[in-house]
Amino acid sequence: MSNNSELHTAHTDADHTLKREFTLWSSFAFAFAYISPIVALYGIFGLAYSTAGPSFWWNFLIVFGGQLLVALVFAECVSRWPIEGSVYQWASHLIGKGWGWMAGWLYMWTIVVAMATVAIGAGGFVARVVNQDPLATAFNLGSIAMSKQVAIGLIILVLGTIANVTGRQVLKVLMTGSIIAEVLGSIGLGLLLLIGHRNNDFSVITSGFSTEHYLSLSGPFLITMAFVGFSFVGFESAGSIAEEVKNPRETLPKAVILSLSIVALVVIFASLSIILSIPADIAANSTDPVYDTLKTELGTGAAKFAEVLFTVGFLASFLALQTSASRIMWAFSRDNALPAHRSISRLSKGQKQPVVALTIATVIGAIMMVLSQATPNFYTLMLNFTTGGFFLAFLFPLTGSFISKVRKTWEPGPFNFGRWSFFVSTVALVWAIFMFLNISWPRPVYPDTRYLDFSVWIAAAGLIAIGTVVYFSLRSKMTSVDLDDIRKSEAQ
Repeated sequence: MSNNSELHTAHTDADHTLKREFTLWSSFAFAFAYISPIVALYGIFGLAYSTAGPSFWWNFLIVFGGQLLVALVFAECVSRWPIEGSVYQWASHLIGKGWGWMAGWLYMWTIVVAMATVAIGAGGFVARVVNQDPLATAFNLGSIAMSKQVAIGLIILVLGTIANVTGRQVLKVLMTGSIIAEVLGSIGLGLLLLIGHRNNDFSVITSGFSTEHYLSLSGPFLITMAFVGFSFVGFESAGSIAEEVKNPRETLPKAVILSLSIVALVVIFASLSIILSIPADIAANSTDPVYDTLKTELGTGAAKFAEVLFTVGFLASFLALQTSASRIMWAFSRDNALPAHRSISRLSKGQKQPVVALTIATVIGAIMMVLSQATPNFYTLMLNFTTGGFFLAFLFPLTGSFISKVRKTWEPGPFNFGRWSFFVSTVALVWAIFMFLNISWPRPVYPDTRYLDFSVWIAAAGLIAIGTVVYFSLRSKMTSVDLDDIRKSEAQ
């Protein structure tokens, strides 16, 4: 990979200037919706509970602590470089454009895959809310039978594109609504369970303690830690919209840290309330312990209300993922760093939205969703790669932050930790390496399809191979955004 000396700086013209319409609240709401406590909890709870039992709950505390360190490093980075593209831009400025390009390439595809899987999840919840079987066939696309879940997911994909193109005001309203629904709903249902429907003592979360359980590489605790890793990614997305935020050097670090922290508090509380309320028969037999506990303990009405909340959470998370995917594609293209960059970097005249990038993200997501129906195990491969892809992309800016502080070349922005900065960067890097290895370790989970145990490595190797070809075909044309132009746009 090349370094920054091989690049020339390009000034940002008026056609590449985004509108700064997001505030601290809306940038926080964006990152909050991206992580989504409901997606974070519901997406992994049943699998984690069946794998490790109630004691998996401690993983929420551990993973939150590690991810908070990563968030602190990223808060420093976004304060120093409040540029659209987040991970791509930070790694580029810290360790060189070539490494930054690969970080952004992996991050971009991870987001697109996550967008497609969350759209499918949202489609399933919408189907259940309107009393439809998500797995029933909606229509046939040639020889491919499209389930109602995926068919609704495709509709959500299109509607999300329309909402994004309409403008940032629509996004702000939708994200704010998701916060209200998710926080009030999660805390409210949790309190109802704890106050009147506790079936288990607090000691249940320490049951089954053994060295093998907690420390073995193939033990259930480390396996569920990999699941929980999915719960606390997305806080970095506030940096994906950096050039659309007012006063970003002070605003975005707060959005990054607050979004992770508040989501974590909601998830930790809600998950504990569910664990303490699960009836014994549901704990032993249910594949969906969250919904079944709510239905059994609070009644059908509360369970239906919870399904609506789940739907809101998945829809908001999908919309934030789609927005992030389009922004990083646009940031790449502004630097001439993707094929067809001239078209992809265009902004609409009125709202200054990256419409072409949004359309491409939608089309790629739709193709992935169709492939999930047409190709056996493709959906599983997508799910398995998503969490590992985030941590792999994170390693680039985290390594760059560590190296720059070892070499004493780090120049802090307005938000920084002073003499503690090196310690934070070091521990955050160690944590991210551990988590990536824990997530990607090829444990024998799929005995009949062993290659799925190598999902993260297979997907990463394929993307790196393709990305290397794309990078070297475009390297001579690449530019880098002028930081002076960014500062001028901040002052306007």
